[in-house]
Amino acid sequence: MEKLRRFIRRETRRGQGISRAVMLEHTLFSLPLAICAFLLESGGRPGFSTVLWILLAVFAARNGANALNRLIDRKIDAENPRTADRDLPSGRVKLRDLWIFTIVCGLLFLFSAAMLNPLCLFLVPLGALLIGGYSFTKRFTWLCHFWLGITCSAAVMGSFLALSGRFEIRYFPLTIAAALWIAGFDIIYALQDIDHDRSHGIHSVPARFGYPGALYIAGMSHGGTLFFLLVNMAFFKVGLWYAAGVVIAALILVAEHILAWKGDVKWIPLASYHLNQILSPVVLLFTVLDIYMPGGLYGL
Repeated sequence: MEKLRRFIRRETRRGQGISRAVMLEHTLFSLPLAICAFLLESGGRPGFSTVLWILLAVFAARNGANALNRLIDRKIDAENPRTADRDLPSGRVKLRDLWIFTIVCGLLFLFSAAMLNPLCLFLVPLGALLIGGYSFTKRFTWLCHFWLGITCSAAVMGSFLALSGRFEIRYFPLTIAAALWIAGFDIIYALQDIDHDRSHGIHSVPARFGYPGALYIAGMSHGGTLFFLLVNMAFFKVGLWYAAGVVIAALILVAEHILAWKGDVKWIPLASYHLNQILSPVVLLFTVLDIYMPGGLYGL
């Protein structure tokens, strides 16, 4: 019995370490918008099995991607005082364990895509290219934030494609909004590392354009986010509830940029991550209200 308890404690610690290493809670960034996608496309009536495979695919792709990023960037993280205490460079998580987690996530992603439709399965190599390529982009271009945005927004496009099995123009506004939103707050997050990135040859928008320049670019990206969230209304039957969600999202982004413009990096984690963990659930909540409330435009 004691051996079993020790085994459970050991595996629990291992699981907690991997969860911290991949920042499991950050699944909240793209997942709610992916849910918005299949709710809008299905008129609020997605099939249970389709939803299950979409959620598994998004979970596997996002967390496998972050684990792979940690593996590829482990030397960069170890050299940066801000990230040197992360679980992998500090040794709290073993390299082998994170590789196993990455491979399992990759296999789950592949299987989930195969269970959806042929187009989703066909696009798996493109998804792998986006995921695997992101970590290398910071080694040669400041556009790495936008590569990350496109990679994460694939969850939104993938949710649409999982239902229809084909590309449609109406899928692009929400997908572009997600890409610009993630790129924008990743630029803000990178403000913490301007000096380190410049001295170690790491490419980023802040390292290339400086603190104010990076905030202007992040602001334009988030302006684009709000624009495309509104454009999305022209393609799906959503109304005042959805619009109210966009307004709240705008207020969150304004608060985020006010904090970032303070010029003190201690506010950057709050501005770039914590506030944005609220934004996409807010958009999802108000999309759900628009679809399911009595008298909603879907007439459910």
